[in-house]
Amino acid sequence: MKKNINIIKVVILGMLLIVSAAWISLPGEEPSAGSDDLAATTKRYLYVATPGIRDYLGYGGHGILVFDMDNNHRFVKRIPMKGYHKDGTPSNVKGVAVSLATNSIYVSTLETLQRIDITSEKVVWEIPFEGGCDRMSISPDGKTMYLPSLEKDFWNVVDCASGEIKSKIQVFTRAHNTIIGMSGSKAYLADIGTPFLNIADTKTHTLVSKVGPFGGGIRPFTVNSDESLVFVNVNELLGFEVGDLKTGEKLARVTVEGWEKGPVRRHSCPSHGIGLTPDEKEIWVSDGHNMRMHIFENKPPYKQLTTIPLQDMPGWVTFSLDGKYAYPSSGEVIDVKTRKIVTLLTDEDNNYVASEKMVEIQFVDNKAVKIGDQFGLGRAPH
Repeated sequence: MKKNINIIKVVILGMLLIVSAAWISLPGEEPSAGSDDLAATTKRYLYVATPGIRDYLGYGGHGILVFDMDNNHRFVKRIPMKGYHKDGTPSNVKGVAVSLATNSIYVSTLETLQRIDITSEKVVWEIPFEGGCDRMSISPDGKTMYLPSLEKDFWNVVDCASGEIKSKIQVFTRAHNTIIGMSGSKAYLADIGTPFLNIADTKTHTLVSKVGPFGGGIRPFTVNSDESLVFVNVNELLGFEVGDLKTGEKLARVTVEGWEKGPVRRHSCPSHGIGLTPDEKEIWVSDGHNMRMHIFENKPPYKQLTTIPLQDMPGWVTFSLDGKYAYPSSGEVIDVKTRKIVTLLTDEDNNYVASEKMVEIQFVDNKAVKIGDQFGLGRAPH
């Protein structure tokens, strides 16, 4: 009798476990945000467009190289793309951006803009633009792109789905880097030829204000999440300057201490590359001559914290969405907290990969759901 009772207990316990498991995985039930189930379905990849340092094929060849951010940035695949000079050689990649609305990654080169479907990995279209192309930015809704000409005096406002030009914005002399802010209401347009940063209204596609004058022509720059401050590299400065996006005033000029300016191989600019950590606590600044990344505290007087030596000359820096990793264009993956280089980007043949044009894409069940940006933008909540 006792044996039978024990058997009944085992059967009842087994039934309870089956019912509990079924209840936990009921269709339509979403796992909690911190659960292992959700983490297991989200995959993060770094998309690196090459040749992303001039047209040098020695830094990764030609194509979009994909790296698994959750597996020590292991090389996953190379996505073929277009973008060629008239002589058939690969053209310089000038910018990379992603639209969830069109499920596409966009790559600009000196001559053309191409749209590549993220799922099929096929080129949807490639369009040559009169005046060439430079580093673009896409609105948060993924529908509109601000595409600068290749250092001419205008920006094209482009429909992301069709590639058609919706409007044109005339500026001063040399259109270059472009950021549409987190709000989507303003576009920030850098002009290498003048010391001013232009601001456009994205509803009317017209210039509404400017910031400056800064200490020289505007090179790489970044913007905080509430779009109150801009941090810019300028010609001849090893360091950065800070501007108020609301008043238009320059607020500060910060010079790297303990390191001398010297000749650089590219960009003709001592500091070409600046980014905010996503939490906006730090500013990371490139130093081409000394092959270093200098780190500053993001509050006046912008205390210099430390420096990180790199394997090559940096010309850009961006960050993972979670702020864990920094990606200088010299090919290192740096742990932001420890300042340690955790790995180097290498391709399918274990060759060194470096590029100034890279972006994070996150997937759930093979669908792109969240994207980073080629610029090191601030993402602190406000």
